[in-house]
Formats: sequence, C-alpha cells, structure tokens
Amino acid sequence: MEPARHDPTDTLGALRRKPLWVTPARAEGLEDAAFFSGAALAQLHLALAQDSLPHSLLRARLALRAAEACVAFSGRPERTGALRDALHLLRPGDLPGPAGETYLAWRRAVEHPVSIRALCRALPAHAPEQIATWLDAGTGAPIHRAAMVLERVLTEAPRAEVAALALADAALARALGWRHVVPLLAAGMKRADLRKRGAGLRLALHRAVAASAAHALGLAGDLARRAAHLNAVAPKLRARGAGAAVAIFLTRDAIAPSALPLPDRAARRLCDRLVELGALRELTGRDSFRLYGL
Repeated sequence: MEPARHDPTDTLGALRRKPLWVTPARAEGLEDAAFFSGAALAQLHLALAQDSLPHSLLRARLALRAAEACVAFSGRPERTGALRDALHLLRPGDLPGPAGETYLAWRRAVEHPVSIRALCRALPAHAPEQIATWLDAGTGAPIHRAAMVLERVLTEAPRAEVAALALADAALARALGWRHVVPLLAAGMKRADLRKRGAGLRLALHRAVAASAAHALGLAGDLARRAAHLNAVAPKLRARGAGAAVAIFLTRDAIAPSALPLPDRAARRLCDRLVELGALRELTGRDSFRLYGL
C-alpha cells in the first residue's frame, strides 16, 4: 500500500482555522490586544514558512490592500480596480498619479528583502539617512518597535503617512525575523488611529495586526490552492513561453497580456485558456484592457 500523499496546502488550511479565542474583537485593553496579536502573528509566521505558499504574490496582494487603505486615508476615491489600472494601463511617459504613486510605493516596498536601499526605492521622497534614522527609532517587542517608528515618522513628517506605515511594517518584519515587508498595519487601522500616540497607538497597532494577520492567513490558504491548481494545469499549455508566463502569474497581483513574454495574440489566448481551466481569473470584468491574476 502506498503511503498517503501529503497535500502541502493542508497545512495552510489548518493554520487559517485559528482558535475561536484568537479574535481582536475581544481585546478590551492593551494586555488583551497584545495577547491576541501575538497569537495571530505566531500563526502567520508558521504559514510564511510553507513552501507551497506563493510568497511574492501574497505580499503583492497585501501591498495592494495597504495602498487602498492609504489612498482612503488621504480622502481619494480610488479602490482596487482603479489602483491596478493606474499602474498596468500606463503608456510610456505617463505618470501614475497620486493614488498610483501610493500603490507603486507599497509594491516596491515588498519586492525585495528589507534594506535601506529597497526602502529608498519605495520611498524616493525621503533621503536614505532619514529612512535609516526612522527605521532604527524603535526598540523592544515587535509591535512596540513598529509603534515607535510610526510615531517618530508622523511627528517629524505629519503628512508622510505612506512612509510611516511602510517603515513601521519594515520595523515589524525585522523584529520578527522576516526577510521581506509583509504589509499588516495600514489595512487594519482607521484614519483616527494615525493621530494617536503612546499606549493608544500601541493598542491600535495590536488590533490592526490581529485583524490583518487573520486576513493574511485566509489569503495565504486561498493563494496556495490556486497556485497548486495553476501548476497542475501548466503541462497542458502548449504555447511557447507558457512556462515563463505561469511563473509571472505566481508572483504578480495582476498582469496585462501585453506584459507576458509572448506575442500579443498568443498571450491573450493563453490567458483566456487559463481562465477556462479555472487557473486564472479575469480581474476587471471588461471586454478590453483586461487584467488577469490568480
């Protein structure tokens, strides 16, 4: 009898089924919130160690979610679809606009391992020395360190909300031993939270991390299943360059057919074929200027 094969996505499925008591809604004070955020981060840490997870794609989706939150903080109307269009439908020489710049900053922040150089590329409006000083502003436990960085940036540059949140996430990642920024703070916070300081800010961050880590766990399980299905159907693809295209879909939030390493017509056929096979989704609902992703 052959031994039962282990489905690597089962582990992620088990991790996303967190205990009922791990819920930020039950956090009545700073101590409770710290307990729940720590439990959620521990589960997320285990999930991020799974080889079946498309790590770059997970970070890209979380970066889009963080960008959407930051755009909302600024009072702008752009949401997921408009943010994707702002970058993917740019023509040579076009500028992405304020919302697109926010999305681009988050996307760059998660692409490479945490370093001053990578963060400078994501946040070009700030000098490398300033970014290094801000990033080193935090001490102590991970959430406390992130809160200190966030508070320091917003005290010295009150309108630099994207930089403050990205650097706080970077400080959190470094404190947890993660190689890359995993955006957790922005999407779990309210606009009013950014004006808090001290214990009030730490409480807001604990709650944000607990909620966002739970979302990231669910997203990780979903992406792992989708990635497994895409890899399973990949051998059925006959188009030259299909393997390279599949690799791109496993790392990017959304892709226009024109960005694939195939002739335009072949790229569109490949995308439509993968949609038919249930391995991709068309993300816009449009008949033209379509974008595809897991």
